[in-house]
Order: sequence, then C-alpha cells, then structure tokens
Amino acid sequence: MSSLRAIIQFGIRDPARMSTQPPSLIFESEAQAFKSGLRDALGAPAAVLFAGMLGFGALGQSIGLSFWVTTASSLLMYALPGQVVFAEMVATGATAFVIGLAAALTAARFLPMTLTVLPQIPAECRDAKLYLWVHTLSMTSWAIAMRDFPKMDPLHRRAYFCGLGLVCWGVSAPATAIGYQLAGTVPLPITLALVFLNPLFFLLTFAEVRPPANRIAIFLGAFLGPLTYLVSRDYSLLATGLIGGTIAYLIIRILDARGKP
Repeated sequence: MSSLRAIIQFGIRDPARMSTQPPSLIFESEAQAFKSGLRDALGAPAAVLFAGMLGFGALGQSIGLSFWVTTASSLLMYALPGQVVFAEMVATGATAFVIGLAAALTAARFLPMTLTVLPQIPAECRDAKLYLWVHTLSMTSWAIAMRDFPKMDPLHRRAYFCGLGLVCWGVSAPATAIGYQLAGTVPLPITLALVFLNPLFFLLTFAEVRPPANRIAIFLGAFLGPLTYLVSRDYSLLATGLIGGTIAYLIIRILDARGKP
C-alpha cells in the first residue's frame, strides 16, 4: 500500500461530516446497520477472503506446519501477509523472537488503517468493545469501510463495520482448515494465486474510494514497484510505499492549495 500519508490525510478529515450531501445508505437503527454489514460481507468480500485463506491452508500443509497451528494463525493473527511470513520462518527454523518481530513488522500497515477508520466513528460510539472489534479489521473490511462510510450516518458506522468484519473474520479459520485438508490436490500455482486474490480485491475496492489521493497512490505504486524491485528486492516494498505515498501526499496538498477537487 503506497498511500500511507495520503490515506492518513483522508482519514483525519471525515468526509461524511463535512459533506452537505445526505447519506445514500440509510439505516433505521444500529441493528439494521449491523445486519447490512453482515449481508454485504457474505458476497465477494467473504468469498475472496475464503479463497485466500484456502490457499494459505494448503501452503501451511506443504511447508510442514501442523493443522492446528495453521488454522489457529488465521483465527488469532488474521493477517495473511503476516501469516505467510510466520509460516515460512517457522519452516526455516527461525527463533521465536525473530518470527515475532518479522510478523509484527508486516502488521505495521494496521496503524494507518486504524488511524483512518477510527476518526470516522463518532466519539459517542467508541467504547471498550472496540478493542475486541478491531481484531476483525483486515484489508478487505478496511477498504469497504473507506468506500461506504461516507455514504451512511456516522452513528451507524460502527455497527455496520462490526457486521462486515465479523463475517470476514469468521470465514478465515474454516477456509484455512479446508485448504489444509485439500493440500496436495491443488497445484502450487493455483494455491499461490488464491493467496493473492485478497490483495487484488483490496486494490479494486480501494480504487473506488472517492478521494483522488487513493488513485494517485495506486498508480504510483504500480509504476514504482517494479523499478524499486530492480534496485533492491529486500526493500522494494518499503521504498515504494515511502516514495509513492509521499509523492501522492504532496500532489494532493498542491491541488488543495490551488482549490481543485
């Protein structure tokens, strides 16, 4: 994700509270918003996450992880990039400290994701339960929230997100277990393709988010990614995010200063 600074800028400014347009997603109660989140997640979001975790389950079996460790990682970690790093480092015999550090670094993306979602939930809707619900945050649920939060009353956003995130998180462990059992019957290229379905869905969903900063950051990431990979494979992702996100942030600041949308 190459839009670190641009995304944070968007998240701090709540578009629904600033907009004069009435919400297009109208709910009569928090319960209705929660059910709507459940229904929305049962379509493509859950299917894509199911496919990704299916691929991870097969990957875990192929590199020698136990069934329970592989499945528990989806339930407790619920972060596919971190799970892949965890599985590969366990297979290579890395120490627990190194494994934990590497997995934690892959989860650094959750900081800007949280910083953009939380300001869009009104203060009166924030309580201790959010510490539990934040575990259901993923690339998929975050991208959909960023796309649909501006369309609904801010007071219904938490309930909608909880329904959306619960379904996405709920399918992860069963999908991993099924993928583990099916390992060996699915060719490795298909397994790896399933793992990459989730970031692809995220990319397509995030491209629909209205602020131009997101599209600029995606374009810069697609352009700079291959170039930085040629320079350094180990640091290409970090360099792409830092350079692309910074450029996108500066472009939006210049456009805002000129009064352009």
